Amino acid sequence: MQPGIHPAYEPVVFRDKAGGFAFLTRSTMTSDKTVEWEDGHTYPVVDVEISSASHPFYTGQARVLDTAGRVERFERRYGRREAR
Repeated sequence: MQPGIHPAYEPVVFRDKAGGFAFLTRSTMTSDKTVEWEDGHTYPVVDVEISSASHPFYTGQARVLDTAGRVERFERRYGRREAR
């Protein structure tokens, strides 16, 4: 890597505002806000709207679409497709 052209890759805390979940990782993102982590060190914190702790797909609260009803409604409206 060429020196001086890459952003700093440092520890950052990502905090999910909806789920109250936070995790420490390394990233090039930065923030003026800081938080004291469990290890006693202070890290920049980036607030995110949604993460795996609050996303419906990962929490099991995802809605299932009725695809069979959509197919039947389409066939009623436009007719069945003929077999070749």
